[in-house]
Amino acid sequence: MAKVKITQVKSKNGATQRQIANLVSLGIHKLHQTVEVELTPVTKGMIEKVRHLVVVEEI
Repeated sequence: MAKVKITQVKSKNGATQRQIANLVSLGIHKLHQTVEVELTPVTKGMIEKVRHLVVVEEI
């Protein structure tokens, strides 16, 4: 599987509980934190739900 880097660039203030839960599931807890995850259909769906809060880069 391909890996991607996900960085939170916008605050989660004002986000729904579902969006915050997706960020935590991806391993992101703080602003400007970067994590590397494998790009599976599950993680791709979580990224789409928080696309407006994060920046995604392919590795």
